[in-house]
Amino acid sequence: MRRIAKGDTDAFEQLYRRTSPWLAMRLRLRCSDDGLVAETLQDTYLTVWRAAGSFVDFSSRASGDTPGGATAGWLWTIASRRLVDALRRQGRRRETPAEVMPTISVPAAEDDALAGTVGDELGVALAELAPELRAVLRAMVLDGFTVRETSVLLGVPEGTVKSRARRARTLMREALS
Repeated sequence: MRRIAKGDTDAFEQLYRRTSPWLAMRLRLRCSDDGLVAETLQDTYLTVWRAAGSFVDFSSRASGDTPGGATAGWLWTIASRRLVDALRRQGRRRETPAEVMPTISVPAAEDDALAGTVGDELGVALAELAPELRAVLRAMVLDGFTVRETSVLLGVPEGTVKSRARRARTLMREALS
């Protein structure tokens, strides 16, 4: 990231080659539109190129180094926000009057996958968790993020992530006992 911040295109290309397959896969889990995923990837890496200096400044103050996990968390934060922005833009272009639009409730792909693979009892327990607790579990358990990466991804302090994870585990234990 330091080299990218200094304008090193080789370092940027190396970052792109190493992270774009992973990032594209994560985005596809949340959006099935390949065009939107490609647009989001492009926007993400353009942002990385432009803002690498701010990441280096932040991570240097925070830890004295720029660990790979922090970089992955930062990339995912940018990509997920860019995807939300793209979906909002797309929604505005296709505005349908509210009285014509059907009301459909579709669970997230991860929730479907969890409910299908872990059984009804666990699926129900997960569905009953508050959204912020589910988000922490999804990031830490399904995505394999550390507390620090989850903190960056969700935009909350590390202590909050730890508290939510502990609370979610407690509620899951109670629901399954």
